[in-house]
Amino acid sequence: MHELNEAINDKEVRLIGSQGEQLGIMSSAEALRIADEQGLDLVKISPQATPPVCKLMNYGKFRFEQSKREKEARKNQHVVEIKEIRMSPGIDIGDFNTKLKNAQKFIADGNRVKVSVRFRGREMAHTSIGRELLERFAEQCAETANLDKAPKLEGRMMSIFLSPKGGK
Repeated sequence: MHELNEAINDKEVRLIGSQGEQLGIMSSAEALRIADEQGLDLVKISPQATPPVCKLMNYGKFRFEQSKREKEARKNQHVVEIKEIRMSPGIDIGDFNTKLKNAQKFIADGNRVKVSVRFRGREMAHTSIGRELLERFAEQCAETANLDKAPKLEGRMMSIFLSPKGGK
């Protein structure tokens, strides 16, 4: 946080005017008097400099504009989520295409996608079917997404990760 007006107790300060012009090195009492005459606040903006740098400004307006800038920056942020799509090895072409469309929509929104195949019972003996399914899925998404991890079997689930290509 910035030090204001009477809270500044340095012997000397380098003063900068409200328009950014250098007003030179002076005592903090003198700087405070100039600030009062102009109806502005004396704000210490660089405490580690020798002598410390202070500026004449309307502190309330400065804080308001700063909070506006931070709010704008938060609004433009995009949190990348990991969306999950689950399939079984016996999935039919229609369902596969639906899940593929959903995955492409998630990727277009800039999110990562985890595609997993769940094996139940005797399906565990045919994990190669699941691997082929995931490889085909990754192939179909190849224009818009990169394959982060090759198909990997963890317990009864085999999964891959897709992340959006390029600038997003």
